[in-house]
Amino acid sequence: MLILAIIVFGMVIGALAQILLGGKNLRTVDWGLALVAGIVGSFVGGLLISLLSGDGLELRPSGIIGSLVGAVLVTAGWIFFKKRSTV
Repeated sequence: MLILAIIVFGMVIGALAQILLGGKNLRTVDWGLALVAGIVGSFVGGLLISLLSGDGLELRPSGIIGSLVGAVLVTAGWIFFKKRSTV
């Protein structure tokens, strides 16, 4: 059940990151990118922010914000490399 919750949370955070970035390239949510960006961003950003703020591994607002920031960075990097490879 925990794995399913992590996947769903990652997809929601990844989709939110795509919506925040917006732009011409992201008219709809790419769920594959949302899953990868959400899980990687949550792991790196959420874990880093939670540990730096002293919250540990508990679910706190700092971890959620860190997850979103991490997912935005992963999504922005993906868009950058995707544009660079097509040009």
